[in-house]
Amino acid sequence: MRSLLLLAALLAGCASGPRPGDIRLPPGFEISVYSDNVPQARSLALGARGTLFVGGKEKDVYAVPPGGGKALLVAGGLQEPHGVAFRDGALYVAERSRILRFDAIEARLADPPAPVVVLADLPKYKHHGLRTLRFGPDGMLYVPVGAPCNICLPEEQYAVITRFDARTGSREVFARGVRNTVGFDWHPQTQELWFTDNGRDLLGHDAPPDELNRAPRAGLHFGYPFCHGGDLADPQFGARRSCNEFEPPAAKLGAHVAALGMRFYTGTQFPQAYRGAIFIAEHGSWNRRPMSGYRLTVVRLEDGRPVGYEIFAQGWLDGRKAWGRPVDVIVAPDGALLVSDDKAGAVYRISYSGK
Repeated sequence: MRSLLLLAALLAGCASGPRPGDIRLPPGFEISVYSDNVPQARSLALGARGTLFVGGKEKDVYAVPPGGGKALLVAGGLQEPHGVAFRDGALYVAERSRILRFDAIEARLADPPAPVVVLADLPKYKHHGLRTLRFGPDGMLYVPVGAPCNICLPEEQYAVITRFDARTGSREVFARGVRNTVGFDWHPQTQELWFTDNGRDLLGHDAPPDELNRAPRAGLHFGYPFCHGGDLADPQFGARRSCNEFEPPAAKLGAHVAALGMRFYTGTQFPQAYRGAIFIAEHGSWNRRPMSGYRLTVVRLEDGRPVGYEIFAQGWLDGRKAWGRPVDVIVAPDGALLVSDDKAGAVYRISYSGK
């Protein structure tokens, strides 16, 4: 009996779950659990009534009521429904090869409507197959399609950011040479698109960097697979094109940190130094030694250019083990920051009190 109790205690100690008390923040900031029953919590979107929609990595999409609490399952049995976006009362969900729409969703959380298929011909390749969704200031729905490999010369429909009209279905490629972007947002003043991009693997522990990119117009090429980080020629494909031909990153991020979700801070709750800055969720490396990422970072801008890249929140990595992995960030209506964690199955709220 004693051995069984000891085994149960050991298993309980190994259980994964949110540990906000382990997170270190700058003075005056606090973190709490917004919802702790959101398995594989990935992309975030806010509804008009304050509902937080959370996409999942495997099959489910959840809704968290305003103010936080128990999440409700609003769609299940889907194919990797990572991406979520909200527009005109409807929730848009991106599977690997389809985009679905759930109309009047906030009025029907307890009895969700059947989805309408908006688009059904996205590439089905699994590698970098998670789709992020965001509506841009132009009203178009932006959908990246990552490279179907670590490093290769992909067909034209891969390694791009596309945008399409959700009403007519017309589409175009907005940016090329993008290996895998999972987070993007628009500058609140200039309306220019900014996005993270994951650098390739197997070039060592310290190269190449992940990237923060700026796309002031359509038609730019960001280098993949020929050039990484703006100045590192790929050993396999770099001889074919010069790095000078491509758009360099606005900022180089840490190597292999897996920079995913990002948002401009548009609230007023945080101190002035954070307003207009970019918060980035770094999911964490998978084969780097020492391990990197597993944190939130912030990039400060001056006159539209990055002037600082620093750690904002850390503690998801405990030595050589990670109990959590941040995926996405979004600014809540009250100016707090909401953060998803797919390993702990939770969403956190980071607020500023000045205490």
